[in-house]
Amino acid sequence: MRPFKYTNAKDASSAAKLLTVNPNARLLAGGTNLLDLMKEDVERPDELIDITRLSLTQIKPISAGANQGGISIGSLGKNTDAANHPLIRQNYPLLTQAILAGASGQIRNMATNGGNLLQRTRCPYFYDVAMPCNKREPGSGCGALEGINRMHAIFGWSEKCVAVYPSDMAVALAALDAVIHVRNADGQERTINFADFHRLPGDSPEKDTNLNHDELITAIELPKTKLADHAYYLKVRDRASYAFALVSVAAALEIDSSRSGNRIVQARIALGGVAHKPWRAFAAEKMLIGKDATEANFKLAADAEMANAKPLAHNKFKVELGNRSIVRALQLALEGNKA
Repeated sequence: MRPFKYTNAKDASSAAKLLTVNPNARLLAGGTNLLDLMKEDVERPDELIDITRLSLTQIKPISAGANQGGISIGSLGKNTDAANHPLIRQNYPLLTQAILAGASGQIRNMATNGGNLLQRTRCPYFYDVAMPCNKREPGSGCGALEGINRMHAIFGWSEKCVAVYPSDMAVALAALDAVIHVRNADGQERTINFADFHRLPGDSPEKDTNLNHDELITAIELPKTKLADHAYYLKVRDRASYAFALVSVAAALEIDSSRSGNRIVQARIALGGVAHKPWRAFAAEKMLIGKDATEANFKLAADAEMANAKPLAHNKFKVELGNRSIVRALQLALEGNKA
C-alpha cells in the first residue's frame, strides 16, 4: 500500500471541501472495498478523509415532501442495521433480503449504506494491474473483452468495458425506485433518481456514477410502496456463500387479489450481475402490467427482457440463466416470501 495522508472530517460540508482541495483524495467510511483496492495498488489516493464520525446513520420515516410515507436511510449506517431495521423488514423486505444475500456478516457489520453503492467492479482484469483495463487506466484497453468473460455483462456493455457492478443492495434499491441525496462543498444538496445514479460504461468506463468528486451521499430515500407483500430477491452464484452473483433478480409485485386470476397492478424487476449498473428490466415490467400473475406470463416477460441481451464469448449461459431466474423470482414473489 502506498503512503497517504489521513484526515478527519468534522461534518459533511467540510468533507466535501477537502475533496475539492485534493482531486486525488477519497472518502473513508467502512473501507471494505477501498482498502482492498489500495492494497492491490488499483486505487492510489494520496489522502483518505475519514467520515465515520459524521451523524448520517439514522433510519427514519419521511413525514413530508414527495416521498412522504417512505423512509430515509442514513448513508453512514451499517448494512447490518439497515437490513434488520423493523421499518425496512416490514415495508421493504426486498431490501432486507438483498443486503443479507451479500458478503459475510462481518463485512455487513462494517460496510456502510452509501459505500455499498460506491463499490467498484470485481472484474479480475480490473484488479490485476498487469492487465489492460480502461476502468483502471483509461485508454489501455479492456482485457476482458477478448479474454475470459464468463462473469461479465450481457446488457449495456461497450467496446471499452464489459465489467459488471457487484452490489446486491443496489439491485433492490433500483427495483424500489430509491432516490439518493448528496451534498457538495458549498453545502448545496441535490437528489439523484437511482436509475440515474450509476452509469453504463460508454466511452468513460472509469466513471462508475454521476456523483461529482466534491459530493458525498447523505441519505437514501425509499418511496412509500405497495410492493411489500409480494417481493423476493433471488441470487444465483457459483457457491452458496460469499460469492458475487452470476445473475440476481429483485422482483416485486402489487397484486389485485379482489379479482380472479391475481391481476398484476404494478411490477418492479431489476437484475444484478448482468451490466455495469443495476439493470432495470423495463421490458419485462411493461409486459406484466394488467396481466394475470401466471407462470406463462412470467415467461413472456422474461423472454421480452432477455431478447435484448448481447452475450460475450463465455457468458452465453447467462441469457438462459437470466430468463429462468426472472421467472423463478416472480414465482417466489407471488408466493409472498418475506425476509
